[in-house]
Parts: sequence; structure tokens; C-alpha cells
Amino acid sequence: MDQKQLLEEIERVEKEIVDKKDYLRKLRSKLQGSEVENYVFLTSNEVEVSLLDLFGEKNELILIHNMGKSCSYCTMWADGFNSVYHHIIEKAAFVVTSPDHPSVQEDFAAERRWAFPLISTINNSFKEDMGFKKNGLVYPGVSVFKKEKNGVIRHHTKAHFGPGDQFCNVWSLFDLLPSGYEEYRPLKKINKKSPFQLTNNIAVQVHDYEKAITFYEETLGFELKTSYDNETKFFINGTYFFVENNPQKSTFFEFAVDDIVAMKEVLLKKGCKITKEYNDKSLMLADPYGLKFHIFEVKSENG
Repeated sequence: MDQKQLLEEIERVEKEIVDKKDYLRKLRSKLQGSEVENYVFLTSNEVEVSLLDLFGEKNELILIHNMGKSCSYCTMWADGFNSVYHHIIEKAAFVVTSPDHPSVQEDFAAERRWAFPLISTINNSFKEDMGFKKNGLVYPGVSVFKKEKNGVIRHHTKAHFGPGDQFCNVWSLFDLLPSGYEEYRPLKKINKKSPFQLTNNIAVQVHDYEKAITFYEETLGFELKTSYDNETKFFINGTYFFVENNPQKSTFFEFAVDDIVAMKEVLLKKGCKITKEYNDKSLMLADPYGLKFHIFEVKSENG
């Protein structure tokens, strides 16, 4: 083929793909779905939550089967979903599941700055039953569920993930490159130039706790997540905002590290001071220039 013929063939194939995808969508919309039980999972805070709970106020649920922290490909897919999470939840409920321990999920989600709910399947047979775990091996993909008026949950459809699929826009963009995507391997760290990974957690200390809570929720429009006598957790624009009942009025950022012993030594040599040590994997520091921050060592895949 000459260049003109190549371009014409590309245009023809592109239209064929669009038509096929529309046909596939119509076929899937006709599926009745199979009834499933109301599985119970663990949130990243180790609180039990049911499959029905995950729907919230929606009647449709998009549930991602993630292989866990050890898979850099699954992490890249999740990064992509995170960037459009606020769009997705306008149409349907959305949650990511993995077989990791909840404590591992909590640390990893903060390090990746993920805003979506992350649920552990460590305590049930959900992945096996949905077809995403076979012979001890976990596979990535997505399941869609619908909730009927009588509370019955149906597994509407599913799809598996893999390099080159339609669920990660990186592959579509790399498809346009002459070199393609075959040799690409996703990075495990967002910031490969620094051992400190800034999380999406910020904490502030306030002197008038109850009024502050009202202000952040009603005036600034923060979403209230949890509230206790001395600390309240809010969410806004992908960031978790913790308000602490403390008249010192400090603001704290947070960093995830792989080796807290090594990073602690580096920071102390540079003039930082430890202000509080929760345990050997978590501590608060103040640098010589006014910034106060929390650092913690991310847990391994086994928790």
C-alpha cells in the first residue's frame, strides 16, 4: 500500500472499531445478569461493608478487580480511574477491590493520592466467584452490578484487563506512536526523583473545633467522612482534610517512604526535629523552615 491507501485503510478500520464497540454495547445492555449474594468486604479502615452498601444511592455499580500493590500495571489502570473518578460517580457507584490487607491498601492509596473507595477481598471468595481468581492467581478486570428495587443484586457483565485494552488511555495514546506500547513498563512511583511521595492527606489544628467543622462543611463545602471528639475527616477535590481540636493551629502535610529509618536519618541531619513518634514506622517532624509533616513507611503487600 502507498501512503494514501494506508490512511484510507486506517480510517476504514477506525470506523469499523467504532461500529463494533457500539454493537457490543447494545448486546451487553440486553443481558439480564445473574443474581449474586450480598458479599461482605473490608474497607481500608477494616470496617465491614456489604456489596449492597457499595451502591450508595446509585442503582449501578462499577467494581474494579485490582491485583494489588505488587502489580504496576493495575496501579496504572487505577491512576487513570482516579483522574476521572469525579465524572464516573455522577453516573454510577465506583469502587476498586484488591486482595491486599486493608492496612496495605490505606497506605498505598494515600501514596498514590487515590480518591476512590478501596475495598479488600481478603476475607471472602468474591474474586473466585466472579471469575477473577483461578488456581490461586488473581486477574485484573471490571464487573458491573445492578441493584433491583427489591434489593436483589445482579452481576450484569464483566471484562478482563490487559496491555492494549480500552480501559487505560495510556495504551490508546501509545498506539499512535510509531514505536507502539510493547516495550513500555509502568513505573511504581509517581515521583521517581524523590524517596518522599506526597500523599493526599492534610491536617490542620483549630482552636474552635465545633465552629470549624460547621465552617468547612457548610461554607467551604467539604464532604464530611467521619467525626470524633478531637478529629474530623473531610474530603474535597481528591484530598482528605483532617481537622484536629488543638489550639496550636499547625498545618501538616504527609509523605510516604519505603525506608523510614534511612529517611529519618537524612532529615535529622538536615536539621529536622521529631515532634511526635507514633511507632517505628510513623512519626511527625518539623523542618528548620516552618513546615511540619508526617512521614510513614508504606507496608508491604502482606501488611
